[in-house]
Amino acid sequence: MHAHKLSDWQHAHDFAITNKKGERRTKVVLILTFFTMLLEIVAGITFGSMALLADGWHMATHVAAFMITLFAYRYSRKHAHDDTFAFSAAKVSLLGGFASSIALGVVALIMLIEAVQRLYIPHQIHFNEAISVAAFGLAINFISALLLKNHDHSHSHTHHAHEKHDHQHDHHHDHNLKAAYAHVLADALTSVLAIIALLAAKYYNWLWLDPVMAMVGALVILHWSTGLVKETAPILLDESITTDYKSAIINTLESDADNRISDLHIWRVGPSHYAIIVALVTDIPQTPDYYKKLLNPFHQLKHITIEVNHCPGDA
Repeated sequence: MHAHKLSDWQHAHDFAITNKKGERRTKVVLILTFFTMLLEIVAGITFGSMALLADGWHMATHVAAFMITLFAYRYSRKHAHDDTFAFSAAKVSLLGGFASSIALGVVALIMLIEAVQRLYIPHQIHFNEAISVAAFGLAINFISALLLKNHDHSHSHTHHAHEKHDHQHDHHHDHNLKAAYAHVLADALTSVLAIIALLAAKYYNWLWLDPVMAMVGALVILHWSTGLVKETAPILLDESITTDYKSAIINTLESDADNRISDLHIWRVGPSHYAIIVALVTDIPQTPDYYKKLLNPFHQLKHITIEVNHCPGDA
């Protein structure tokens, strides 16, 4: 018999990302975007600029997306130790990023439809006023991008005592903040394209360039949003680990003594955290801790459950 303390058998279930700096900076970006949105909507109505008005409503959708981002941070923090969730509320950050990317895609489609309409029905624009406001909006986007850039890495502070740190473990991508950053870049892109189109229309009378630039911006934004969906959706659906990594785990366990794996499940429980349930059949059974130590080199495995079944070999 092997004596163990209760703590020896307990697993950590908090896989949430801690990114307080990212949360604070997202709040600042939300405030900047909100007031810029109001300015563009009022200016668009006052100066009769449909392009500016559309960009203002475009920013309104990003304000909503930033609010989703902040909600995800707060919810994750509030429920960090809530036993209601099997593996903490860590995935709310991914859910926030997924929801934001969907909103971004919807915005891109609306922009694309509006651009096609404006290609056939041009609108009269007060160029000087519209360019000034668009330039101001671009400056706000630039400031917001600086606030959010390089702050999508954060640290999770729950570890097992025997775990080693490696580069892949220490740096986790905050998909929630990444989605917010994508929204800022999308705003900046539309502002740049709007300024180029307005200048060309003012000095060369290329009125057609305004909707064409809007189409280009919409397609680029749609590409970004699709990428974010592809990155977050598999994790939300409990995507398994890579085939090579899984094969290495199997080889490690089965190459020791006469072990055979009868059941194996590996799935994501956090941005860079995986849980594993493995059932072993062996004629020389060891304690579960013995097999867990065999898996120590696999730093992405943060929650390990091992079932050992004794099956004597043929006499």
